[in-house]
Amino acid sequence: DANRQISDLKFKLAKSEQEITALEQNVIRLEGQVARYKTAAENAERIEDELKAEKRKLQRELRSALDKTEELEVSNGHLVKRLEKMKANRSALLSQQ
Repeated sequence: DANRQISDLKFKLAKSEQEITALEQNVIRLEGQVARYKTAAENAERIEDELKAEKRKLQRELRSALDKTEELEVSNGHLVKRLEKMKANRSALLSQQ
């Protein structure tokens, strides 16, 4: 009976050692995954920061371009009015001759 118990305990020990080995391998595999995910997350955050900076730059450029467009439209309006006045003056001068 004692020999049977020893055999059972040896079997249970071997089985436990196999389970421990499998769990250790799982831990190593999961640690590798964690490291990869951490690296991927850091890269994603870096890219996100770069994209945010690029977006801010593009928004500044857009505001600047819109301001310049508005300025040019106002200038164009003034020039059109001056041209109309010059045409009117020319017409008046020609009609006086």
